[in-house]
Amino acid sequence: MLRYLYGDELNEYPKLRNTMFRDRARQFKERLGWEVAVDADGFERDAYDAMNPLYVIWSQSDGSHGGSMRFLPTTAETMVNDHFTHLTDGVEIRSPLIWECTRFCLCEGASARVSAILMLGGLELGLGFHLTDAVGVFDARMERVYRRLGWPPTVLGTSQRGRVKTSVGLWEFDETIRPTLLRQAGISDELSRYWFGRAFGNHSSCDAIAV
Repeated sequence: MLRYLYGDELNEYPKLRNTMFRDRARQFKERLGWEVAVDADGFERDAYDAMNPLYVIWSQSDGSHGGSMRFLPTTAETMVNDHFTHLTDGVEIRSPLIWECTRFCLCEGASARVSAILMLGGLELGLGFHLTDAVGVFDARMERVYRRLGWPPTVLGTSQRGRVKTSVGLWEFDETIRPTLLRQAGISDELSRYWFGRAFGNHSSCDAIAV
């Protein structure tokens, strides 16, 4: 199932939390070679995880992490504004209608369907909170994955350091993308809306977010 959880809610789901941070370490540190810190528990966490972000997490049937993304409003501190303005021509991206999405992570062996489910969850979040766009810092190799799923970003800039190629992109929240993502995810429209409604009820607005 798809869960929408704030950082301060993760402790209610210890298995989901622990496997998510360990999967992040495997993906970003081991497989992609990013310069990220991994603690003694094998968790990859950074300063933005301490800012009570909103996580979109695919929970497997045993309660473990299948895939996840992390969202923060760009009116607060974000990775793109703090570290990647060299990819945006020095322009900070700040708007109550644009949120940052980072740490798109899949567990080892996850299918393409999980990627589509996460993208669908991100779309639900954007549409439900009346946002215009998501901005994200991502491994440039992921662009072809996003394109295959039917929701490619507008790439604002790309840089390469060693074997790591990093991009910043914008995803427009557009209702017309929904049918493609639903088909790729193999999820009904009703179920997708149910998961979002279970988390937020009828109070979906930017004003409802506590940062």
